[in-house]
This record gives sequence, C-alpha cells and structure tokens, in this order.
Amino acid sequence: MSNAIDAGADRARGGLIGPAVEPTAVAHHQHHHPTHCLNCDTMLIGPHCHVCGQSGHVHRTAGAIVHDIAHGVFHFEGKIWRTLPMLVRQPGLLTRRYVDGQRARFVSPLAMFLFTVFLMFAIVANLPGWTFAGGDALASGLSGGMSETRAKVAGERAKAEAKIADYSRRLTGERQKADPKGERIASLERRLTEARETAADLRRAEQLLPQRGVSELSRGTGESWLDAKLRHARENPTLLLYKMKTSAYKFSWALIPLSVPFLWLLFPFNRRFGLYDHAVFATYSLTFMSLLTIAAAILASLAVPAQLLITVVSMIAPIHIYKQLRGTYALGRKSALLRTAALLLFIMAAIIPAFTFLLVYLGVA
Repeated sequence: MSNAIDAGADRARGGLIGPAVEPTAVAHHQHHHPTHCLNCDTMLIGPHCHVCGQSGHVHRTAGAIVHDIAHGVFHFEGKIWRTLPMLVRQPGLLTRRYVDGQRARFVSPLAMFLFTVFLMFAIVANLPGWTFAGGDALASGLSGGMSETRAKVAGERAKAEAKIADYSRRLTGERQKADPKGERIASLERRLTEARETAADLRRAEQLLPQRGVSELSRGTGESWLDAKLRHARENPTLLLYKMKTSAYKFSWALIPLSVPFLWLLFPFNRRFGLYDHAVFATYSLTFMSLLTIAAAILASLAVPAQLLITVVSMIAPIHIYKQLRGTYALGRKSALLRTAALLLFIMAAIIPAFTFLLVYLGVA
C-alpha cells in the first residue's frame, strides 16, 4: 500500500517539477499550432508529420470526440461523401479506381460493408413488418404442432383407460358385497360407460391424426445427430430463426468468399483480373445491396405497397450489377448484359442457397 502511495506521490511530484525544469515543453504542448509533431517530436514541414503521419494540429474539445467517432467509422472529413455517390451512380468506376490504387480517396470496401451490414440489421430488426411471423414459417405443415397434439390425445386416452380400470374394480367390489347398494352400482355403471365412450373417441382421434415421421419414431431408438437436430429445429422454430438471424449478422462476410469463385467464372483464365478485383467488386456490390435493403425496409414501414417495393428493388439490383460489371471490367454492353444474367443466375441458384444452408447449419448445430 505504501509503495502505491509513494509511486503516486512521485508522479505528482514529477508533474509539478517538470514545468519548472523544462518550461518550454509545456509551452510547446499547449501551443495551438506547434512546430514539432506532438507524437514523435519531429520538425513539422506541413500540416501532417512526414514520419508518423499525425496531424500537426490536435483538438482538445468535446466536439473532437464526435469527430473522432465519425472519423473512426467512415472518415467523414471527405471520403464518405466521395464514396457513397459513386457507389450509387458509378459503382464500376469506384471499384476500378479503388483496385487501381486510389485507396486514400475512398472508404475501404470492407469497412463500408461491415458498417452497412450492422446498420441494416439494427434498422430492420426494429421496424414493423420485418419479422418471421414468430417462427410459424418453419413449422412445416403438420410436423410442428402434431407431435404435441398426439401427445395430449395419448395422455387423455391413458387417463380414460385408468378410469375404466378403476370404475370396473369398484363396480366389481360393490356387487360382491353382502348388501350391495343399487344407486351406487348404477352410478358406477354410468361412469364406466362414459369412460369407455371417451376412450373409444380418443382412440379414433389418434387414428385420424397424421402418422409420425421417421425422425419422431426414432426418438430414444438411436436417432442420428442430424435427425435429432432437425427434430429440435422443427419443435423450436423461433429459436432456430433467432440463431439464423444472429449467424447472418456474424457471418455476413462469408458472402464475399462465396461470391468470388462465381465472379471468376465470368472471366475464366483471364489474367487481367485477379481474385482481388473480384473481392472488391463483391464487397462494394454487397454494400450497395445492404443500403438498398435499408431503404426498402424504411419505405415498407412508411406503408409503401410491398408489390411496388419488390418491383423497384428487382429492377434496381440488376441495373446496379450491370453498371458495376461494365465499369469494373471495361465490358461492352452485350458482354456486360450476358455476364449480368449469368451472375444473377449464380446468385439465385448457388450463392444465396449456399449462404442459407450455412445459416441453417449454424442454427441447428
């Protein structure tokens, strides 16, 4: 304890002695426009240090905190306002210029993608009408609720059969008495008849219910891991959807490596374009699609007709892909149209199903 106090005292003393011993240092750090870098003490020859890159002028205000947050997310001092308009209007030119080396002018595609994905999930999750109907969509037909229904019917039938056995035993005992009571015998016979009718009705109901599936029959009889997980998913669809939603946010980046091979297939064995070109293309394209989803979600919450939104989104997405393909890879109109059609086919038939399968697997695993 005394060591800590002594160390604190030494620091305080040093803070007091320092200005006295080297007053120019304090004056130097308090100057609004220093002549030396405040980070590495190198002589400044411009607005930024040519050794460590730090700005010569540093802020010490509350507003600087807000600026630092914005800077850390998107470089709001200029990059975002150059990147966003080009992403919307000239995605091909943006991709090509970034690939060719103009990195300082634009926001990194990966940083922009991760931020828009975060924004998309944050907005969509809190807007009305963008839910999965409480998970009912996964209760596949009868398999979701029939298991519980069959269990209830079987339980009621077991109760009715137990009553039949009890009433039969009591009725036999009453008849064997030396002085049997007619009213009690009649009451027990009536109850026994009702119990038998109830049991018969429940047996008929069990026969009318859909038969159990293979995975349900395998309960407790060595069912496989996959069967057990799928059964659990069917019985808990809301939990599965929650896991899929969480996985979609965490593993959204997987869409980039899933897309790159199919972009390569559009230019097989073409040495002009490498995997890096395709990765930047996919990342910027996915960023725009995330922004498009955000806009559609907001418009849907404002009561814009769903059919209109679907039509508009279905038109904008292919047009954007066409423009980005043409500008990024310097294609002619016909070549860009053909490759756009092929890429859309890849997206619908392979990329989205593969990503969905990944989410389902992560949800049931």
